[in-house]
Amino acid sequence: MQAPFTSLSTAVPAQQKPVGTKAAPEPWYKGRFNGTWWVWAMAGALFCVYAAVSMRIHQRILSNSYDLGIFEQVVRSYAEGHLPVSELKGPNFPILGDHFSPILALVAPFYLLWRSPETLLLVQAALIALSVVPLTLWARRTLSSSAGAVIGACYGLSWGIASAVGFDFHEVAFAVPLLAFSLAALGSDRLTAAACWALPLLVVKEDLGFTVLAIGLLIARRGARRLGFVTAAVGVTGTLLALLVILPAFNPSGSFAYWFLADGPAGSPGTSAPGGGSGVLELLYRGTVGLVTPQTKVETLALTLSPTLFLAVRSPLLWAAVPTLAWRFFSNNYVHWGTGYHYSLVLMPIVFAAFIHALIRLDTGLESLRLYLVGAVAALLLVLPNFPFCQLFTPATWRTDPRVAIAHTLMKKIPDGATVQASTYLVPQLTNRTSVSLYGYPVSRPFPQWIMVDTWVPERWRWPQTFEAERASLDQNRHEGYRTVADRDGFVLLHLSHRPDSASSTRLIDRETPRAAVPKGRLTQ
Repeated sequence: MQAPFTSLSTAVPAQQKPVGTKAAPEPWYKGRFNGTWWVWAMAGALFCVYAAVSMRIHQRILSNSYDLGIFEQVVRSYAEGHLPVSELKGPNFPILGDHFSPILALVAPFYLLWRSPETLLLVQAALIALSVVPLTLWARRTLSSSAGAVIGACYGLSWGIASAVGFDFHEVAFAVPLLAFSLAALGSDRLTAAACWALPLLVVKEDLGFTVLAIGLLIARRGARRLGFVTAAVGVTGTLLALLVILPAFNPSGSFAYWFLADGPAGSPGTSAPGGGSGVLELLYRGTVGLVTPQTKVETLALTLSPTLFLAVRSPLLWAAVPTLAWRFFSNNYVHWGTGYHYSLVLMPIVFAAFIHALIRLDTGLESLRLYLVGAVAALLLVLPNFPFCQLFTPATWRTDPRVAIAHTLMKKIPDGATVQASTYLVPQLTNRTSVSLYGYPVSRPFPQWIMVDTWVPERWRWPQTFEAERASLDQNRHEGYRTVADRDGFVLLHLSHRPDSASSTRLIDRETPRAAVPKGRLTQ
């Protein structure tokens, strides 16, 4: 019977030449991959790809309030020396009551050097690029240098990474190198190192404690039972402490903000069905049949495994992906089920670590290994055009709409430190120097000093208001004492000149409004 983990000293055997045979000329590429310099060069090249994609999105005013704006407000709070708050979540909302991600404090020193949302995008690009290194080195050491190069490139350009890079900044970027280093160490039988790399996941996000649990059990399965069970116990304890103690203590509602994802019928877009849908039978259904229905979930699972030609299922390392897949497919928010946004980012280092480990366990010859690598490249090329990295080859990416300059000209009229409400795509342009919230969102601070709205946003990209609702809100703002400072090329800039007393009865939002009353269609986990 084959052992669950094959020793990493196992490598593809080299074929011996018959005695007396004249040596064939060496291929031109032989020796080019000696050493490890090329691994770091590849990571550097991928960093440039990630940075170019995400920064061009932001420079074209296509980044979002949810989530780049929120995370910049969090990092700015740490940089200014106080606990993190996000005006986008509500006036002075304590973000430690939303998600438990204190690791974001590590971005603060870089933010002090350059107070811009682009700092966060560069940090994310560096973290993801760094994750390429341990997986590539592991594949190089155990398979071959060419295998390491191919697997590293396929991982670095994988669709899950592309989706995350194309959608703002997220705290889970810190999890990617931690998982890559931990699983590479686990596959190499460096079990203590695997545990040490996994434990910091607890301060990345509250749900990742269950991933630590899975890694701990894998360590115990390998033979280090005490180390594995302790790691698993710390993972579960950390998540329960965050969900039941820390997050409720900071949240104004006194509970974890995302329990609603377990309420309502499966398939609802993040909302609960009135009068039911949260009973025992419903939860039982969603925990069984509901994990593979509707079809979107099966498609996501298939696409997650396809970059590895489904060989990842042959490695026990794939168990580390189960907690993330489980909460996403159990959620009632359809956004969590698909391949968009950042939700599959943490899965990519796991499935590629499982791919490497599966290839090691197969112990195939060179020809079979080449076939697997060619298949991985083919799988990458098949899906790559459907994800954001292809934007680098689109002329529109490198053109700047003249409206961008107009928007920045108008935003310069807003003084530093002012309170502002703005359209979702304008928010990240203002978070570094103002107290900005989202225009038309129920929890936004009422009566800001300034309002700036892009009225030309296409209907399918609009959030949180429709075109008609936005126009009605602007009319009401003018009635309440806002003066039109500029109305140019679809951008409307208003300034509060006076506030009539009667307005307070129609516009003020109760600070004690229950969390459940807030629209949840775009709230993300």
